[in-house]
Amino acid sequence: MSATTLQLGSLRARLTGGTDGRGGGDGPLVVLCHGFGAPGDDLVPLWRVLRAPRGTRYLFPEAPLALPPVFGPGRAWWMIDVARLQEAMMRGTPRDLSTEYPDTLPAVRASLLALLDAAAEELGVPPERTVLGGFSQGAMLAMDVALHDPRPFAGLALLSGTYLARDWWTPRMASRAGLPVFQSHGQDDMVLAYPGGAALHEALTEAGLETELVTFRGGHAIPPPALDGLGAFLARVLE
Repeated sequence: MSATTLQLGSLRARLTGGTDGRGGGDGPLVVLCHGFGAPGDDLVPLWRVLRAPRGTRYLFPEAPLALPPVFGPGRAWWMIDVARLQEAMMRGTPRDLSTEYPDTLPAVRASLLALLDAAAEELGVPPERTVLGGFSQGAMLAMDVALHDPRPFAGLALLSGTYLARDWWTPRMASRAGLPVFQSHGQDDMVLAYPGGAALHEALTEAGLETELVTFRGGHAIPPPALDGLGAFLARVLE
């Protein structure tokens, strides 16, 4: 059954799950943001394999930036230095993004917050029954939103993300003490190296968030160990 397409604020999103496979019912909500270069519907199939409470609805926002044709139908939340990424991957040198703060991050943060406001009103689901997360760049955006907005999410799901904007993120972490956070990361990730994800996990743990990190042998992906861990997390925080 195909997803329902919604316009929520300035962003388009796909809604699935629920009682009818198209977001029906009044179940809790999982919002997952895709990564750089992926099409807007990249993560939609995940709803069929995640173990979450019956009736859970899933919302998959589409990033606002359409990339050049070389990326196919790819989109992005903000532009990155692709040449730098390719050079780092060829050299096998991990990129440290912890000192970077994308110029357009505040604007894209505002667009995702507007989507969350619209989704809460249209779908009738409060933040206490909402998990926010994403993969790669989408995970970084989810983390940034949670650190800049006080709404009481049920949890965060950060799949293959990394530590971004350390000087801005770190001082805000203690305000989120007690928030459940699920992370997954491949030990052989050449796009966003494992040490960046591990450093973020350590900082969140020290700040008092309820953290869980699933590691796996593999690269920049969401393999079965990550899906199993995320499903168990959703079952726990949304029960």
